[in-house]
Amino acid sequence: MKKPTIKDVAKAAGVSAAAVSYALNGRTDKVSGETMERIMEVIESINYIPDFSARSLAKNQSKLIGIVIPQTESHKQLILENPFYSEIISGIEGKLREHGYHLLLSGVNQGESYLDLSVQRNLDGAILMGIYPEPFYDGFKKINIPIVLIDSYINDSYFKRIGIDDEYGGYLATRHLINQGHSNIGLITGAIRKDGVVEKRFLGYKRAMREANLFYNPDYVFEESMSYEHGLAAGKLIADKYPEITAIFATSDLVAFGTMRSLMSEGKRVPEDISVIGFDDISMSKMFIPPLTTIRQSITEKGAIAADSLIQMIQGRTELDEKEILLPLEVVERGTVKFKS
Repeated sequence: MKKPTIKDVAKAAGVSAAAVSYALNGRTDKVSGETMERIMEVIESINYIPDFSARSLAKNQSKLIGIVIPQTESHKQLILENPFYSEIISGIEGKLREHGYHLLLSGVNQGESYLDLSVQRNLDGAILMGIYPEPFYDGFKKINIPIVLIDSYINDSYFKRIGIDDEYGGYLATRHLINQGHSNIGLITGAIRKDGVVEKRFLGYKRAMREANLFYNPDYVFEESMSYEHGLAAGKLIADKYPEITAIFATSDLVAFGTMRSLMSEGKRVPEDISVIGFDDISMSKMFIPPLTTIRQSITEKGAIAADSLIQMIQGRTELDEKEILLPLEVVERGTVKFKS
């Protein structure tokens, strides 16, 4: 069957194609209520679906928002592997849908450009997660679309930033372990890059150790990736070679899950033999056995706030808007941290 066109609607309704276009766009100043009703009845009867691309071109709006996730780890399926991203994207998508926008989700490998896709798709705006090389941001400024950054420490007034105080989060997690009597505390983390989320959490770990007058041992820092697999490998290494470590701060819940799995496979009990605290409070944290003690950030809310901020920028409603929003953090006590007597 041939797909009905706007001309088919106009012919069936006995009006011009322009009148159909006005009706589709709610232009009651251009068509009468009676004509509008007749056009809508025809649209329903012949199952006409408006050409969204054509309407977008006419309005110079695509109603498309680019969501960019960096593929900075060796594990390229970061979007699918880490529930953190599905939760934050859920918050973004729900808010965009409320306002009639759709998202275009893409991962970007190191050194790749997103600009060609942005121009070809005529994006109305974009939300970037994580950190990128400086030229990446410069390119977005050149195409002049509104941008919101999530979990970025780029200090540029062109962008709006949504995030948390990651250094404080790292400090909170480590201090919680210290308050439970632990002094030999391991850190399992992703690659520590300047001005990145991981570095901030690492600095919070060091600050808490320093404030408690505890020795910082670089051998207790296990740095590679924010992945379940790294947690598995680091947990096994700690169980085999570092029996003096009594507590671990994993800088993501996914890392914590891998760590606990390997510790238990090596005959260690969590938390009786070794305590573990994670970071993020993804939904799976309370389902794990034992349920994970972690640092809670409002992941879905973070996505929703980023989307709402971007929509405000697109609509030009940013006169009194702050350039950075920091969400609160708190320790969620569950079953993986025990007082060391």
